[in-house]
Amino acid sequence: MFDMTDPPWLTIVGIGEDGAAGLSDAARSALAEAALVTGATRHLALLPDLKSAVAPWPVPFEDGLTDLLAHSGRKVVMLVSGDPFWFGGGSTVTRHLDPDEWVAHPTPSTFSLAAARLGWPLEDTVCLGLHAAPFTRLRPHIAPNRRAIVLVRDGAAVADLAGYLKALGFGGSHLHILEALGGPRERVRQTTAATLAFDDIAHPVAVGIAFAGDGAVLSQTSGLSDAWFEHDGQITKHPIRALTLSALAPRPGETLWDIGAGSGSIGIEWLLSHPSTQATAFEADPSRADRARSNAAALGVDRLRVFEGRAPDVLEGHLRPDVVLIGGGLSEALLEHLWKTLRTGTRLVANAVTLESEALLARWHGLKGGSLLRIELADAVPLGTRRGWDARFPVVQWSVTL
Repeated sequence: MFDMTDPPWLTIVGIGEDGAAGLSDAARSALAEAALVTGATRHLALLPDLKSAVAPWPVPFEDGLTDLLAHSGRKVVMLVSGDPFWFGGGSTVTRHLDPDEWVAHPTPSTFSLAAARLGWPLEDTVCLGLHAAPFTRLRPHIAPNRRAIVLVRDGAAVADLAGYLKALGFGGSHLHILEALGGPRERVRQTTAATLAFDDIAHPVAVGIAFAGDGAVLSQTSGLSDAWFEHDGQITKHPIRALTLSALAPRPGETLWDIGAGSGSIGIEWLLSHPSTQATAFEADPSRADRARSNAAALGVDRLRVFEGRAPDVLEGHLRPDVVLIGGGLSEALLEHLWKTLRTGTRLVANAVTLESEALLARWHGLKGGSLLRIELADAVPLGTRRGWDARFPVVQWSVTL
């Protein structure tokens, strides 16, 4: 076991394309004293004169953790790109360690170097690591006159990114192709998503994107148009969805259970509210569950977890939520189960359309309190040569804190 009085056994060193020249004195000292240096083959090649033992880090990244932890107590240096804690491998490793077991020496991240080349303010630029993540992670951020810097796997991925932007109607976006920033191979070229023709893009590569085009832009408020979601009619329509999300009141870091998720629209908009939110959707119909997954991926929130099955049985074994929505499958048994198993302070919102479900919510409101709201909406429709109101089914919404 690691002795808390000992100096850290692991030093995480951020390294750039300039190799040893860009390292701090502390990082150089750690390398000189190391018994083992590990890192990606590309990073090890930047330090050809190492005197220690060398161990290339495997792919995928997580496969190297067991071997690294086995060296606890030795002087080990782990090489990572730039800033270890800015879309780097640092946090993946340190979550397995005590605070006194490690120390880190960062260098400028690729994002910092890219912003310095382009003159873009990082605080107003979306920064994403898309080496292994889908390009749909960009979807919530794509809007004319906005900018992003993304890290991608290789030159082929740059071409795929350009194709993704074109398909969304943003082929006019300006792309700044930034290769091997900070080193002797550095190269910066410009093109557009529609006209990209480079076939010699070198790794490592980042892309600065100045979005331009007339494609659809995702609203930043709740209650997205229903057209954003594939559905079979089982969807909380956007005015009700906006009111429901207001009642759910998502806060950073909170987890939602969406029971009877249908198209997944509520869980997706919950996740869009803040990058630290989490959501688990439960849906009894397999085709709807698949559709919820597809909708989440298309809108850039592929972290939506979708499970097939009927509540309350399907709820067992999942991390308890901060907030619960019952959008479908409302029953006496479900409410009783939730009341027995959820933590005190959990917020619950339930929507009902049928008379039987309304009566159930009215009775539980009388027993448990909270807020009971009847929502009635109507749409203007043609009525002969004029217009009239076409009433929708009313929705009764119960909001309560356990």
